[in-house]
Amino acid sequence: MKTYMQITNIHGREILDSRGNPTVEAEITLTDTVTGRRYGGRACVPSGASTGRFEAVELRDAETRYFGLGVKKAVSNINTKIKEAITGRNGLNQVEIDRILIETDGTDNKGNLGANATLAVSMAVARAAAKSLNIPLYQYLGGAYTRLMPVPMMNILNGGRHAANTVDFQEFMIMPVQAESFADGLRICAEIYHFLKKILEEKGLATSVGDEGGFAPDLPDAEAVLDLIVEAIEKSNYFPGQDVKIALDVASSELYNEKTGMYHFPGESSLKGKDIVRDTSEMIAYYEDLISDYPILSIEDGLAEDDWDGWKHLTERLGDKIQLVGDDLFVTNTKRLDAGIKLHVANAILVKVNQIGTVSEAMEAIEMAQKNGYKAVISHRSGETEDTFIADLSVAVNAGQIKTGAPCRSDRNAKYNQLLRIEEELGTVAAYKEPLNKI
Repeated sequence: MKTYMQITNIHGREILDSRGNPTVEAEITLTDTVTGRRYGGRACVPSGASTGRFEAVELRDAETRYFGLGVKKAVSNINTKIKEAITGRNGLNQVEIDRILIETDGTDNKGNLGANATLAVSMAVARAAAKSLNIPLYQYLGGAYTRLMPVPMMNILNGGRHAANTVDFQEFMIMPVQAESFADGLRICAEIYHFLKKILEEKGLATSVGDEGGFAPDLPDAEAVLDLIVEAIEKSNYFPGQDVKIALDVASSELYNEKTGMYHFPGESSLKGKDIVRDTSEMIAYYEDLISDYPILSIEDGLAEDDWDGWKHLTERLGDKIQLVGDDLFVTNTKRLDAGIKLHVANAILVKVNQIGTVSEAMEAIEMAQKNGYKAVISHRSGETEDTFIADLSVAVNAGQIKTGAPCRSDRNAKYNQLLRIEEELGTVAAYKEPLNKI
């Protein structure tokens, strides 16, 4: 008899994320129509601070509660419109469930139901389905042969929208590319993180942390940050560029001024006592200087989300040397990714499931990227929850890379700890390797 896991109950609620702002949680109950057994799945949706203009809509209430950030409208949509649309459906058919969610919303950007509502349900269905089959979520999403553990891109120093400091680039990350396993790579990152804290303390710099757990001192420019990170790597007895490499998230759309057509660096300007601005050509030249002086392996959002011509020049200049990741540029959207592929823009996509609103659409973006020789980097958001879905997703799709913050906050460590469990579960078949040996 054909297995049919019927969706019998759906419930959404408003919870808090890591920044103390409301977000959406959904619970799904599947009932085996043969045995009558029930299986539950729960999922929480993250929220970004530095968001691209082309992301799917995160539905907020815009009322006085929580300074307008309440999500009761999204929750209500789960408990009414979505519940009506998918109750009775087979929870094992993820693509069909996600198609119904998309059609019920009826917009290109999830502006009706809210991507936070559709994603919570989509992820919860996947988790419940995995439980009903008694297999791990990563195996349910990726199949029996999934085994590649991701290299962490660990954010150890925050700037931009993620911290109240003078650092203009949003994230400075380390990647333990020569570690023997994910567990070994995580240990290396944690050791460097703690050495960085000691160095900051010795220099009288702040050791408070930003949204993603990275330290957030006031520093004059990217070079000053990179010098500290290289020092921390060396004091941890690792070789910069060999054992550990560096990744940047510039979040340049936040620096770009449409009126002037220039990239403005407010933090650097404030500490240097003069306006620091760069045009597209100067930004590219700046990156060339940085990668020649520091062991930088990856740059995310090096140019603004609509600067397609600039991105093309950036890719021509640096695309065969380092990883160039499109986040705001692609927003986990296959239409924008397809345009980028045709223009030969960037060579990797950042995947944030809440940018698109369903698991299936995120998987489609990953598949499109990998089929066209682009890397896929699975990513958290600055406003996170304890949900570990992206840890399983990174293994499921053999992404080889994951961004999920510093090793000092439970919302970030939840993902790292889940990956430790997955690696242990996979045992000797688990694979871990330098993801960028071929750009």
